[in-house]
Amino acid sequence: MFQQTEVTLDELRHLVSDRALTGETVLLNMGPQHPSTHGVLRLLLELDGETVINCIPDIGFLHTGIEKNMEAKTYEKAAVMTDRLDYLNTIGNNLVYCLAIEKLAGLDVPPRAEAIRVILTELQRISSHLVWLGTHALDMAAMSTFLYCFREREMILDIMEMCSGQRMMTTYFRPGGLWRDIPVGFETAVRQFIRMFPARIDQYEALLTKNPIFLDRTKHIGVISADEAIRWGLTGPSLRGSGPDYDIRKVTPYSGYEQYEFEVPTATGGDVYARYFVRMEEMRQSLRIIQQALDKLPFGPVRSNNRKYAPPPRAELGVSMEAVIHHFKLWTEGFSLPKGAVYMPVESPRGELGVYLESDGGPKPQRVHYRTPSFVHLQALPLLSKGHLVADLVAIIGSVDIVLGDADR
Repeated sequence: MFQQTEVTLDELRHLVSDRALTGETVLLNMGPQHPSTHGVLRLLLELDGETVINCIPDIGFLHTGIEKNMEAKTYEKAAVMTDRLDYLNTIGNNLVYCLAIEKLAGLDVPPRAEAIRVILTELQRISSHLVWLGTHALDMAAMSTFLYCFREREMILDIMEMCSGQRMMTTYFRPGGLWRDIPVGFETAVRQFIRMFPARIDQYEALLTKNPIFLDRTKHIGVISADEAIRWGLTGPSLRGSGPDYDIRKVTPYSGYEQYEFEVPTATGGDVYARYFVRMEEMRQSLRIIQQALDKLPFGPVRSNNRKYAPPPRAELGVSMEAVIHHFKLWTEGFSLPKGAVYMPVESPRGELGVYLESDGGPKPQRVHYRTPSFVHLQALPLLSKGHLVADLVAIIGSVDIVLGDADR
């Protein structure tokens, strides 16, 4: 897992301390295949014994070119590629892209579609946090937590499959609303999950929160102050674990989040344990939001009736030639957006996820660029890891919750 690094002397002078050049410290590669880097990530480590003197992230091993590929497709067809970015937040990737199109086009979204979007986005947040919790605990040798978390995640993936036919890469959100309405049995399945899940969170906490080994591995490890977190551009739980209560769902609400009552969990420790605490509380708050959205789920359409951007209802295709022609043109030529540019941010499980979308007035985006939290947060790893042991590095990486598909685009 660890290899002697092969870099030139000129490269080293820019990356590491003078002690490395004289042989007083050791240079090692961690990754890019190491299981605890949560993706194909290479870390160039400068070590004094087992103490990390410097940690330099090296990304690009998973580069997909998704942003450029999206620019070669019509707006609707490009939506399917958004799922492949942060593969633990596929619904959230769909949402922010659709919101950017709707913002640029001035396209309305029916209330029922907005409520369903909120329910599924919060289920996706819980699912992402479950993967984070399971793998984070596994990195520190807590095998049982991993198995329990994936047990609950299966229930969420079943709900996603019920709606879209896919467990992960759903592309269920579309500009102006949803692909189709939720099926019979959706509400029952979601209510069953939110009744069961609070006890399961308690179960995770019984295993970890006061566990002396877990406390030793997380308390006072990877500390970052509130001011430093802001300067480094951290968002999401990585920022809120240091104190600031910045949450885009509260600051600049979207998709009707202003209708829901929920708290923004924070902690003041700024360490691995604080970031763990914030995410555990976030899952409870997501349950509150889902409960409220289900209780007042309105009836009505799930996609805009603006025929410039949305296809005609399927029922019209058998009786209206105009509807068939319109449907054909939308799926072959696509729709055009007004010339201009927008930036649309949302609160992903990892932090601020934003889309910069630029239109030249044609049916394909001139520029699509994602501002992803994993890419930004990787920059803080040298600060978080300096002075800690190599064994602490896996806990620090896990606490930031990096997804390399989110960084290499």
